[in-house]
Amino acid sequence: MRRPATDNRLKKVAALGGLLLLAGFAVAGPTGLLAWSENATALEQRKAEIAELTAKRDGLRNRVMLLDPEAADPDLASELVRDQLGVMREDEVVLTLEDE
Repeated sequence: MRRPATDNRLKKVAALGGLLLLAGFAVAGPTGLLAWSENATALEQRKAEIAELTAKRDGLRNRVMLLDPEAADPDLASELVRDQLGVMREDEVVLTLEDE
């Protein structure tokens, strides 16, 4: 007669263990409550990175438009020729600005 009580107790212990395991994952798992702050921080970093890359892309897009073979910007063309070929007159001074 003691057999069913032991089986019942074993089932309860297994169910409790399963619930505790699920609760542990809900708190400390990879998508649990403790990971939310890390994910929020990572999301903010990614948004900042996307904004920076978008600004760089827009700057490059503007340069490409200025280099249109049909109507190139003379100032930009002159700047590129002088930079790539090192061509300048003796009386000129070249100031270079670093891109951020």
